[in-house]
Amino acid sequence: MKRLFVKSVIAAVALVAAGVASAQNYSERTIKFGTQNAAGHSIVQGMERFKSIVEAKSGGKIKVNVFPAAQLGNDQFHVSGVQGGTIEMAVMNSGILASQVPAFAIYDFPFMFESEAVADKIVDGPFGKKMHTRLEEKGIVGIAYWELGFRNMTNSKKPLNKVEDIAGLKLRVIPNAINLDWVKALDANPTPLPFPELYGALENKAVDGQENPIPTIKGNKFAEVQKHLALTKHVYNPQSVMVSKKLWDSLNADEKKLFNDAAAEAGVFQRKTNRDALAKDLADLKTAGMLVTEFPPTETAKFVEKMKPVIAKHAATVGADVVNEFIAASAAAKR
Repeated sequence: MKRLFVKSVIAAVALVAAGVASAQNYSERTIKFGTQNAAGHSIVQGMERFKSIVEAKSGGKIKVNVFPAAQLGNDQFHVSGVQGGTIEMAVMNSGILASQVPAFAIYDFPFMFESEAVADKIVDGPFGKKMHTRLEEKGIVGIAYWELGFRNMTNSKKPLNKVEDIAGLKLRVIPNAINLDWVKALDANPTPLPFPELYGALENKAVDGQENPIPTIKGNKFAEVQKHLALTKHVYNPQSVMVSKKLWDSLNADEKKLFNDAAAEAGVFQRKTNRDALAKDLADLKTAGMLVTEFPPTETAKFVEKMKPVIAKHAATVGADVVNEFIAASAAAKR
């Protein structure tokens, strides 16, 4: 009995010692984590979940300060801040990173993702991970993908019941080449604008409309300045969770594992939160006065057909190898 008691004490001491040793593997740090999504958005909820995981598991040694609603600047400012190390972390549309690595434009190709389930398998698998490794030479480390979701069109002028109805509208787009081209292919007028400027542009009629996922439309109160919502689901936006390489290179193995694990765990939560909110968010937009239409399959097929020349043009910039790897990953995800 006495021997068993001694063994138990020794085991308990060993566990405590292991815990102390583990805690000592985390250095005191304060992390700025930025996004341009509004407080309450599922992306910001994911950031707050990441914060709680990291702070708890590091014993409070690593503190994460969350900055929503473009408090640190727009997406372009976040990218340069992460590269320079003045912003430790950020999360944004993966396609925006085409400004750094042209291959990332594939994430803005219209009608590439058939469903959320397929998207998860593509970005969480070898294809998505390989894409993130391309960022490292630009001073950025991608550690996870979250989601913004499928984008839909809103405007203040007319209901969109068919593809031809989009013609003539002045639409705000994310500032990159493929977004300009796919809007032009619909005979509409693309206007590139940073997201923080969008509400004001809609309010003063500088643009007629915009395109974003349902939670973003609700969270940013676009129903106040937009009457019509068309459920087009023309682009799916994965979100890259990024760490400054300057910070990453200073982390030890335990700290890197903590960041990776926390981003993955928070990502599962964020995606579920985003998807669970869709029906309620859409109902809330209708209650707020938005008139909702949806393309029938024949109109969606026309939309897809109009996008083919745009995709072919930008596939040359993205690279045949990237396009082929995406197609293979998509096929595997559907099996």
